[in-house]
Order: sequence, then structure tokens, then C-alpha cells
Amino acid sequence: MPDAKQSPAVRRFGAFEINPQSGELRKNGMRLRLSGQPFQVLSVLVERAGELVTREELHSKLWPADTFVDFDHGLNNAVARIREMLDDSSESPRYVETVPRRGYRFIAPLTDVAPRTPTVAELTPVSAGGIPAQAHRAAVLTVTKRAASRRMWLVLGGMTVLAALGAGLVLYQQRRATATRQQTVKSLAVLPLKNLSGHPSQEYLADGMTEELIGRLSMIHGLRVISRTSVMAFKDPRMSMPEIAKTLGVDALVEGSVIREGSHVRIHAQLIRGATDEHFWSETYDRELRDSLSLESEVAQSIAQRVEITVTGEERSRLVNARHVAPEAYESYLKGRFVKGSDREKVEERIAYFKEAIRKDPTFAPAYVGLAGAHNILSTIFVGGPVQQERQQVVNAAQKALELDPDLAEAHVLLATIEREQWQWAQAEAEYKRALNLNPNDAGAHIGLAEWLMCQGRMDEALNWARRARELDPVGVAGVSIGWILFHARRYDEAIRELRSELVVHPDDVWAQLTLGFALMAKGQPEEAISILEKTMSLMKSSPGSLELLATAYARAGRRSEALRLIDELKRRRQKTYVPAGALINPYLALGDYEEAFVWFERAYQEKSNILQFLKVHPFFDPVRNDPRFKDLVHRVGLD
Repeated sequence: MPDAKQSPAVRRFGAFEINPQSGELRKNGMRLRLSGQPFQVLSVLVERAGELVTREELHSKLWPADTFVDFDHGLNNAVARIREMLDDSSESPRYVETVPRRGYRFIAPLTDVAPRTPTVAELTPVSAGGIPAQAHRAAVLTVTKRAASRRMWLVLGGMTVLAALGAGLVLYQQRRATATRQQTVKSLAVLPLKNLSGHPSQEYLADGMTEELIGRLSMIHGLRVISRTSVMAFKDPRMSMPEIAKTLGVDALVEGSVIREGSHVRIHAQLIRGATDEHFWSETYDRELRDSLSLESEVAQSIAQRVEITVTGEERSRLVNARHVAPEAYESYLKGRFVKGSDREKVEERIAYFKEAIRKDPTFAPAYVGLAGAHNILSTIFVGGPVQQERQQVVNAAQKALELDPDLAEAHVLLATIEREQWQWAQAEAEYKRALNLNPNDAGAHIGLAEWLMCQGRMDEALNWARRARELDPVGVAGVSIGWILFHARRYDEAIRELRSELVVHPDDVWAQLTLGFALMAKGQPEEAISILEKTMSLMKSSPGSLELLATAYARAGRRSEALRLIDELKRRRQKTYVPAGALINPYLALGDYEEAFVWFERAYQEKSNILQFLKVHPFFDPVRNDPRFKDLVHRVGLD
């Protein structure tokens, strides 16, 4: 037998196998794209498994002295590439451990998988009795006619067996074809791309490119794509790929990484079958940062082709549509997307980044969409911006985005939301449906249309659309919208259960807390609502919306003086800054002061306050629903 040193065994660790002789790294039998310096480094580490391999040793072995190269940079990139292929982490390594300032150690257990070599005996034909083949052939020459006849029957029997085997093979192939069809990918999630640049400051790039890739794939009607808010929960996963796929309810996962070096960016992406953890596609893309949009388009096209989903001509056109963008503008845009939080300070930081992107490239449509979205947050009662001024900013930015690119679904959703709040019901419905045609996986468009239907009193349809949104965003906050609709449908127990479940996952979600406060008050549990809303008011820094709802809870609990104190606070603020008139309607209704409530109803009508879009269905308005003044208001808002 050949010497083991001349024919090294394949080494297995976890789902991986490395063959130093052939230069191959495989995962679950699928070859991974690792070669050159990174493969050589991994081979040395595997060969010395459990031992510290110093940087000096790697330098002398793999970077000859006469090679002009930045060794530290080259080695760092090689190790980053290895970790990318192995789905490993420097913080919690499973395979390659970093020994600071010294080197690296391979820490996973290894097994040898040596190829099976046939023995000499197996290669030499023998007779049934163990006689060497030459002697056996001589004996065959002397067989009798009876033996020849017996052989004929054996041949016929063998042919029968072969026929049966052939039929079995056809059946096997048919079953395999059926199994393949059953494995067709109809849904997927793009997991957050890992930042392998070595700099936390580049995290915005990985997150931004994840979001853009999701946006591209979401345009395909035949593919259910999980939204960004849900996949970001798996940024640092502690679950296996099959567990993540089951949680998100998808057939396949896309995982990958981003490395940036100056103006150059590299994306590695691979497709993983959710149920089996099988890697069935892998590719690496290198581009200049200015070509990032083209890069994302190319990755999305490759994924769509590999999962064999039907893409219409119109979808393909939108999928491949990409243009150059000034790198500095794209960076500012991604930084704006990366800013988290919905308090005024964070939203204004976001606005500054989007305006910076627009200054650097006034033709970059997504930056206008980001700007419109930020102003839309400021237009809500709970943040407390001057509502009409902010709404106009939303409209201006969204319309500019659509002038540059009419196919931006998010811009249509933003316009629809403003139109809904200003009671332009037909226009709002048309914009939501246009957005869903452009991006059937847009959870925000589903929620927007659900709330439009709710405002019309079409509760069952509204719940159906909201639940579809949750299918697209299972770990996100679609449950808040479902709870809000259930509250308006007077299904208070279901609303409370839904919102409590939401708060288990997102305990500091102020929107879930506020909506739960509404539902608890409607159920006749104002004291329980108060305990939640006092915390909410603190989290929201006493915004007008949080003060309004807490005042309402105090009034419903019979704590009149505390309710009046908060009402006075809202009025004092209103003299100095913007406080929506709608913020004073519910507290006065809860106090039973209907005349004062109608004063604020009328002022809210003049301001087009957000709350009036719910006139037809809001449970808190039931005490005055038969008042002629209220019926007239419903008519003027266009909801009768």
C-alpha cells in the first residue's frame, strides 16, 4: 500500500473535509471556493491541529522572503477568508483560534477519511471455489453439455434480474425527480452579511448591503422573502441553520460576508437548504464601491436563477436595473439606514445623513426615500413634530424619489400613508396596491393596506393582510398592527394576548406598550394600563402621545386630578411648541367632558390630526358616536 505521507488522508472536522493533496475544501460534499494563500494557511493549521502555529512560522512557510507583500495584511485577509468559509468567529471560535500577537491554533477535533484502495486479491478474478482464474478457465473447457445448459438458464435468469433492476432504476429516478420538485425553493431569508473588514466602523456597510439584497429579491412575486427587521435578529446567531429556517418558515437561507478594502468591496454569498443544511450554491463577487448597486443586482440574479424561481420580464428588468452611484453618497445613505431608534435625536441624525447623500449625488433616488421615511416618523403624534410641515417633507422627498425611479415601492408606501392620514382614501389605496405590485414582499405595504381596510371598517380583510405581513416579518413587529386591528374590532382579549406576546419578544417596544394600553383600558383594566404607560412615558421622554394616553388611563381609573394635571401640561406645551389637537380628545372623552372633546375634535379636523383617520372604528369614540356633530365629522372625513 502507498505510504500515508505520500498520499495524505482527507481530514474531516464538523461538516467540512479538507484534502491537502487535491487542494479542496468541501462542506457536506460541496466544494467551497477556497484556494491560494487562505487554503495553504488552513492546511498548515489542520496539519498542526491543537498546536500554536506562530505568525513567524506561517511567514517562513507561505510568504517567501523575496516576495514583496504586506505579510500582516495578507495573513489577516487569509484568516478572515478561512473564517468566512467555515462560518467561524474570532470571538467564539469553533475551528480557528487567535492567540493574540502570537499566531493561530486549529481547535476542532479531526478524523481521517482515507480513500479506500482495492486489494490485490480483489483485483484478481477468482472462481467460486477460490481457484485461480487461469486454472478455472481450463476447467471450463471440459464442462459437459449439461453444465452448458445450466449456464444458459443462469444467463436467462440474469437477464430477468437485470430487467427488474432496470425497472427499479426507472422508479428510483422518478422518485428522485419528485423529491427534487418537492425541494423547490419558494421562500428564503437573507441572513445579515458578516463584516469581515476587521473594523466595527464598517458594520453599516454589511447591514446596508444585506438590506439592499433583500430589496432586490423581494421584487419577485413567486418568492417569499423575509423582511430585514426579522433577519437582523439573527445577526449573531446561536442557532443552527435548520433551526433558523424553521423559525423564519423558509425553504432556504442566504448567508455571506462583506470585506471592504479602500474603494474595493467583495461579497461572498452561498445558498443553504433550510431543512438539511445543504450548501447548494456559492459565489464570490468583487467590485468597486461605486458599482455596489450593480454588484447587489448580480448577486440577486444569481440567487433567483439558482433557486429556479420563475421571473417575469418586468421583474427581471427591475432586478437588473442598477446604475453607478458616487461612493461617498452611497456611504452616507447606508449610514443613515444604519442609525437605529425612533426618538427625535436619532431621527434627525438619520435625516442629516440622507441630506448629505443627496448633496453628494442629487440623482440617487433611495436617499430621498430614506429622507421621506425619517420625516414620516417625525409626523406622528408620538414623536410630536409639526404634522403638516413634516407631511409635506414626506411628500416632497417621496415624489422626488419617484421622479428619479418610479419603481421604488417604499416611496409609494410613504405617499399612501400620508394620503390615508389626509383622508384621500382612493389615492391611498391605489398607492398601496402599486407598492405591492412592485414589491410583493414589502411587509410595510401589507400593514399599510391592512390599516387602510381597518379605517373602512373591513376588519376581517384587514387582519388577513396584517397576518400576511407577519409571514414576511415573523420576528418583527407586525404583531403590533394585528393587536391594533383586534382592538378596533372590539376583540380585546385577543388583542391583549397578541400584544403581550409581542412584548415578550420586544419588551421595550413603545408602540406595543401604547397599543396594549388602549386594549387594557377598553377591557376595563385602566390601573393595569397605567403601570405600563408610566414606563412608556419615560421611554418616550414624555412625548405628546404618551402623555395623552396616560391622561386617558388616569381618567378611566377615576384619578381625575392626575388626568387634569397631564391635560394642563399638554395645553402649556401647545402654547410654546407643536402639540397635536388630537392629543386632547381621548382624555376629555374619558373624563366624560364631551363638549370639551368636541372643541378638540374640530381643532383636530382643521389640523388633519392622525387620530381622525380612525373615526369610523375607534372604540373610545363610541360614547359620542350617535351625536349629530360626530356623524357630520365622519362625513367630512369621507368615512360614511
